[in-house]
Amino acid sequence: MGGRKSEQEQDRDPRVTLALLWGEQEKPTRGPKPKLTPQRIAAAAAALADSEGLDAVSMSKVAGEFGVSAMALYRYVPGKAELVELMVESVLAEAPDLSAAAEGDWRAAVREWTRQCARLYTAHPWLLGATAMRRQIMGPCQLGWLDAALAALEPTGLDGGRRHQVFLLLIGLVRNLAQQHSDHDEEREREWNRLSGELLARHADRFPALAKAVAEGAFEPDGTDPLEFGLDRILDGVEALVAERE
Repeated sequence: MGGRKSEQEQDRDPRVTLALLWGEQEKPTRGPKPKLTPQRIAAAAAALADSEGLDAVSMSKVAGEFGVSAMALYRYVPGKAELVELMVESVLAEAPDLSAAAEGDWRAAVREWTRQCARLYTAHPWLLGATAMRRQIMGPCQLGWLDAALAALEPTGLDGGRRHQVFLLLIGLVRNLAQQHSDHDEEREREWNRLSGELLARHADRFPALAKAVAEGAFEPDGTDPLEFGLDRILDGVEALVAERE
Protein backbone atom coordinates (compact mmCIF):
# COMPACT_ATOMS: atom_id res chain seq x y z
CA MET A 1 0.00 0.00 0.00
CA GLY A 2 2.48 2.70 1.10
CA GLY A 3 2.18 6.42 0.67
CA ARG A 4 1.05 9.00 3.19
CA LYS A 5 -1.59 7.98 5.66
CA SER A 6 -4.95 9.69 5.33
CA GLU A 7 -6.01 12.10 8.03
CA GLN A 8 -8.61 9.57 9.17
CA GLU A 9 -5.94 6.85 9.54
CA GLN A 10 -3.67 9.20 11.46
CA ASP A 11 -6.50 9.99 13.88
CA ARG A 12 -7.30 6.32 14.53
CA ASP A 13 -6.73 5.10 18.04
CA PRO A 14 -5.33 1.55 17.77
CA ARG A 15 -6.57 0.82 21.29
CA VAL A 16 -10.16 1.29 20.10
CA THR A 17 -9.64 -1.14 17.22
CA LEU A 18 -7.99 -3.69 19.51
CA ALA A 19 -10.85 -3.47 21.97
CA LEU A 20 -13.35 -4.04 19.14
CA LEU A 21 -11.51 -7.00 17.66
CA TRP A 22 -10.94 -8.67 21.00
CA GLY A 23 -14.36 -7.85 22.49
CA GLU A 24 -12.83 -5.79 25.27
CA GLN A 25 -14.69 -2.53 24.73
CA GLU A 26 -16.57 -1.14 27.71
CA LYS A 27 -20.20 -2.22 27.87
CA PRO A 28 -22.79 0.42 28.73
CA THR A 29 -24.22 -0.10 32.19
CA ARG A 30 -27.30 2.01 31.65
CA GLY A 31 -29.83 2.65 28.95
CA PRO A 32 -31.64 0.28 26.57
CA LYS A 33 -30.00 -2.90 25.37
CA PRO A 34 -28.12 -2.27 22.08
CA LYS A 35 -30.08 -3.46 19.04
CA LEU A 36 -26.93 -4.25 17.05
CA THR A 37 -23.45 -5.61 17.74
CA PRO A 38 -20.14 -5.00 15.95
CA GLN A 39 -20.19 -8.65 14.89
CA ARG A 40 -23.63 -8.40 13.24
CA ILE A 41 -22.58 -5.24 11.45
CA ALA A 42 -19.35 -6.85 10.25
CA ALA A 43 -21.20 -9.93 8.96
CA ALA A 44 -23.58 -7.73 6.97
CA ALA A 45 -20.66 -5.71 5.57
CA ALA A 46 -18.80 -8.90 4.60
CA ALA A 47 -21.87 -10.19 2.75
CA LEU A 48 -22.08 -6.87 0.91
CA ALA A 49 -18.39 -7.06 -0.02
CA ASP A 50 -18.88 -10.65 -1.25
CA SER A 51 -21.55 -9.52 -3.70
CA GLU A 52 -20.36 -6.03 -4.67
CA GLY A 53 -16.71 -5.72 -3.67
CA LEU A 54 -14.90 -3.93 -0.86
CA ASP A 55 -15.23 -0.48 -2.46
CA ALA A 56 -19.02 -0.82 -2.30
CA VAL A 57 -18.97 -1.09 1.49
CA SER A 58 -19.85 2.14 3.26
CA MET A 59 -21.30 2.90 6.67
CA SER A 60 -24.48 4.23 5.07
CA LYS A 61 -24.94 1.19 2.83
CA VAL A 62 -24.40 -1.24 5.68
CA ALA A 63 -26.76 0.80 7.86
CA GLY A 64 -29.40 0.38 5.18
CA GLU A 65 -29.21 -3.38 5.66
CA PHE A 66 -30.56 -2.83 9.18
CA GLY A 67 -32.96 -0.04 8.34
CA VAL A 68 -31.06 2.53 10.42
CA SER A 69 -29.07 5.66 9.67
CA ALA A 70 -25.31 5.63 9.19
CA MET A 71 -24.93 7.65 12.38
CA ALA A 72 -26.56 4.79 14.30
CA LEU A 73 -23.69 2.47 13.34
CA TYR A 74 -21.05 4.76 14.80
CA ARG A 75 -22.31 3.76 18.23
CA TYR A 76 -20.83 0.33 17.54
CA VAL A 77 -18.03 0.91 14.99
CA PRO A 78 -15.94 4.12 14.78
CA GLY A 79 -15.55 4.06 10.99
CA LYS A 80 -14.93 2.06 7.83
CA ALA A 81 -11.30 1.22 8.67
CA GLU A 82 -12.38 -0.49 11.88
CA LEU A 83 -15.30 -2.08 10.06
CA VAL A 84 -12.96 -3.69 7.53
CA GLU A 85 -10.84 -5.12 10.35
CA LEU A 86 -14.00 -6.62 11.86
CA MET A 87 -15.05 -8.00 8.46
CA VAL A 88 -11.77 -9.89 8.20
CA GLU A 89 -12.37 -11.38 11.62
CA SER A 90 -15.90 -12.42 10.66
CA VAL A 91 -14.81 -14.50 7.65
CA LEU A 92 -11.85 -16.01 9.52
CA ALA A 93 -13.98 -16.94 12.51
CA GLU A 94 -13.94 -20.65 11.68
CA ALA A 95 -10.47 -21.93 12.50
CA PRO A 96 -8.80 -24.27 9.97
CA ASP A 97 -9.56 -27.93 10.63
CA LEU A 98 -6.39 -29.94 10.13
CA SER A 99 -7.61 -33.07 11.90
CA ALA A 100 -7.59 -35.10 8.67
CA ALA A 101 -3.79 -34.97 8.59
CA ALA A 102 -2.05 -37.76 10.49
CA GLU A 103 -0.35 -36.63 13.68
CA GLY A 104 3.19 -35.52 12.94
CA ASP A 105 2.62 -35.43 9.16
CA TRP A 106 3.57 -31.80 8.77
CA ARG A 107 3.41 -31.83 4.95
CA ALA A 108 -0.22 -33.00 4.98
CA ALA A 109 -1.17 -30.51 7.70
CA VAL A 110 0.51 -27.58 5.95
CA ARG A 111 -1.03 -28.58 2.63
CA GLU A 112 -4.51 -28.70 4.18
CA TRP A 113 -3.98 -25.33 5.90
CA THR A 114 -2.99 -23.74 2.60
CA ARG A 115 -5.90 -25.28 0.70
CA GLN A 116 -8.40 -24.00 3.28
CA CYS A 117 -6.81 -20.57 3.23
CA ALA A 118 -7.00 -20.48 -0.59
CA ARG A 119 -10.69 -21.40 -0.46
CA LEU A 120 -11.29 -18.42 1.85
CA TYR A 121 -9.65 -16.03 -0.60
CA THR A 122 -11.72 -17.52 -3.43
CA ALA A 123 -14.97 -17.18 -1.48
CA HIS A 124 -14.13 -13.63 -0.34
CA PRO A 125 -12.05 -11.90 -3.05
CA TRP A 126 -12.07 -8.64 -1.08
CA LEU A 127 -9.82 -10.27 1.54
CA LEU A 128 -6.89 -9.54 -0.74
CA GLY A 129 -7.30 -5.79 -0.31
CA ALA A 130 -8.50 -5.95 3.27
CA THR A 131 -5.42 -7.87 4.45
CA ALA A 132 -2.74 -6.07 2.48
CA MET A 133 0.76 -7.05 3.59
CA ARG A 134 1.33 -4.37 6.19
CA ARG A 135 1.65 -4.06 9.93
CA GLN A 136 -2.01 -4.16 10.78
CA ILE A 137 -3.90 -4.77 13.98
CA MET A 138 -4.91 -8.42 14.09
CA GLY A 139 -7.79 -9.97 15.94
CA PRO A 140 -7.99 -13.40 17.59
CA CYS A 141 -9.40 -15.13 14.50
CA GLN A 142 -6.68 -13.86 12.19
CA LEU A 143 -4.04 -14.79 14.77
CA GLY A 144 -5.71 -18.20 15.08
CA TRP A 145 -4.94 -18.94 11.42
CA LEU A 146 -1.32 -17.90 11.90
CA ASP A 147 -1.10 -20.02 15.05
CA ALA A 148 -2.48 -23.06 13.19
CA ALA A 149 0.12 -22.70 10.43
CA LEU A 150 2.98 -22.42 12.91
CA ALA A 151 1.65 -25.42 14.86
CA ALA A 152 1.45 -27.49 11.67
CA LEU A 153 5.14 -26.75 11.06
CA GLU A 154 6.30 -27.64 14.59
CA PRO A 155 7.07 -31.30 13.74
CA THR A 156 9.72 -30.06 11.28
CA GLY A 157 11.87 -29.04 14.24
CA LEU A 158 12.56 -25.66 12.63
CA ASP A 159 12.81 -22.72 14.98
CA GLY A 160 10.14 -20.05 15.28
CA GLY A 161 11.84 -17.66 12.89
CA ARG A 162 12.11 -20.26 10.11
CA ARG A 163 8.52 -21.44 10.67
CA HIS A 164 7.30 -17.86 10.31
CA GLN A 165 9.29 -17.46 7.09
CA VAL A 166 7.65 -20.59 5.70
CA PHE A 167 4.25 -19.19 6.68
CA LEU A 168 5.05 -16.03 4.70
CA LEU A 169 5.87 -18.19 1.65
CA LEU A 170 2.57 -20.03 1.99
CA ILE A 171 0.38 -16.97 2.44
CA GLY A 172 2.34 -15.28 -0.35
CA LEU A 173 1.48 -18.16 -2.69
CA VAL A 174 -2.20 -17.95 -1.75
CA ARG A 175 -2.32 -14.18 -2.20
CA ASN A 176 -0.45 -14.28 -5.50
CA LEU A 177 -2.89 -16.80 -6.96
CA ALA A 178 -5.83 -14.80 -5.57
CA GLN A 179 -4.46 -11.70 -7.31
CA GLN A 180 -4.09 -13.59 -10.59
CA HIS A 181 -7.68 -14.80 -10.30
CA SER A 182 -8.89 -11.28 -9.52
CA ASP A 183 -7.06 -9.83 -12.54
CA HIS A 184 -8.14 -12.57 -14.94
CA ASP A 185 -10.24 -11.54 -17.92
CA GLU A 186 -10.51 -14.37 -20.43
CA GLU A 187 -11.44 -12.22 -23.43
CA ARG A 188 -8.69 -9.68 -22.81
CA GLU A 189 -6.19 -12.46 -22.14
CA ARG A 190 -6.93 -14.04 -25.54
CA GLU A 191 -6.40 -10.69 -27.23
CA TRP A 192 -3.21 -10.05 -25.26
CA ASN A 193 -1.88 -13.50 -26.19
CA ARG A 194 -2.62 -12.87 -29.87
CA LEU A 195 -0.98 -9.45 -29.98
CA SER A 196 2.04 -10.42 -27.88
CA GLY A 197 2.47 -13.60 -29.93
CA GLU A 198 2.58 -11.60 -33.16
CA LEU A 199 5.01 -9.12 -31.62
CA LEU A 200 7.30 -11.83 -30.29
CA ALA A 201 7.30 -13.62 -33.63
CA ARG A 202 8.69 -10.45 -35.24
CA HIS A 203 11.33 -9.95 -32.54
CA ALA A 204 12.19 -13.52 -31.56
CA ASP A 205 15.89 -12.91 -32.15
CA ARG A 206 15.91 -10.27 -29.39
CA PHE A 207 14.32 -12.57 -26.79
CA PRO A 208 15.55 -16.07 -27.65
CA ALA A 209 14.87 -17.67 -24.26
CA LEU A 210 11.33 -16.30 -24.17
CA ALA A 211 10.66 -17.33 -27.76
CA LYS A 212 11.94 -20.85 -27.00
CA ALA A 213 9.74 -21.11 -23.89
CA VAL A 214 6.66 -19.95 -25.82
CA ALA A 215 7.37 -22.48 -28.56
CA GLU A 216 7.50 -25.15 -25.87
CA GLY A 217 4.07 -24.12 -24.56
CA ALA A 218 5.13 -21.98 -21.60
CA PHE A 219 1.88 -20.04 -21.53
CA GLU A 220 -0.46 -22.85 -22.56
CA PRO A 221 -2.63 -24.48 -19.87
CA ASP A 222 -1.45 -28.02 -19.15
CA GLY A 223 -3.84 -29.02 -16.39
CA THR A 224 -1.39 -28.26 -13.58
CA ASP A 225 -3.02 -26.87 -10.45
CA PRO A 226 -0.91 -23.79 -9.65
CA LEU A 227 -1.69 -24.04 -5.95
CA GLU A 228 -0.55 -27.66 -5.72
CA PHE A 229 2.50 -26.97 -7.89
CA GLY A 230 3.57 -24.05 -5.71
CA LEU A 231 2.87 -26.00 -2.53
CA ASP A 232 4.99 -28.93 -3.65
CA ARG A 233 7.91 -26.63 -4.43
CA ILE A 234 7.66 -24.88 -1.04
CA LEU A 235 7.26 -28.13 0.91
CA ASP A 236 10.14 -29.78 -0.94
CA GLY A 237 12.27 -26.78 -0.03
CA VAL A 238 11.25 -27.01 3.64
CA GLU A 239 12.03 -30.73 3.64
CA ALA A 240 15.49 -30.01 2.25
CA LEU A 241 16.00 -27.40 4.96
CA VAL A 242 14.96 -29.87 7.64
CA ALA A 243 17.35 -32.50 6.25
CA GLU A 244 20.17 -29.95 6.15
CA ARG A 245 19.48 -29.01 9.77
CA GLU A 246 19.52 -32.63 10.86
